[in-house]
Amino acid sequence: MNQHQVVILLAVVVVIAAVAVAIFLVLQRRRSQKLRERFGPEYDRVVRQEGNIRRGEDVLQFRATRREKLEIRSLSSSARTDFAERWRVVQSQFVDDPKSSVSRADQLLNEVMQARGYPMGEFDQQASLISVDHPVVVDNYRAAHNIAARHSHGQASTEDLRKAMVHYRSLFDELLEVPILRRKEA
Repeated sequence: MNQHQVVILLAVVVVIAAVAVAIFLVLQRRRSQKLRERFGPEYDRVVRQEGNIRRGEDVLQFRATRREKLEIRSLSSSARTDFAERWRVVQSQFVDDPKSSVSRADQLLNEVMQARGYPMGEFDQQASLISVDHPVVVDNYRAAHNIAARHSHGQASTEDLRKAMVHYRSLFDELLEVPILRRKEA
């Protein structure tokens, strides 16, 4: 092989490597964009928590893959009506007994998640699976759970408990698949 052929061969290798790097970068950018669109504010939270875009995206991809294996189902009309009525009762009891109402709201939300097909277990696992389908309100779920935990240690005010109810309600409505127009009226 003469020097001219070596130069041509090296040029071809460099071009192929550059194309491979360009394809890799485009695929990475596309993956990032899809995850950002799917997870919304949860994307930024997880990337910040992981301290690295790649690790954060791997966590989100793992969640999505795990979620895809679940059989999440819609509620029947009668189940939706039953849960909505039970929520109405819990919410109406808040004025007289805010502490118990928050506990019952948390329990009812767990029942709805289970009825929809989300596995019950450790809170962080539940929140991570919920984040795949409900990325905008999962922060509300976390906030409500934190308030409930503070409440169990006597560190939550009545106003905090009210906020927990509002936060639980946002996820509750999404899990019940309440139409947007009805949500605004409620």
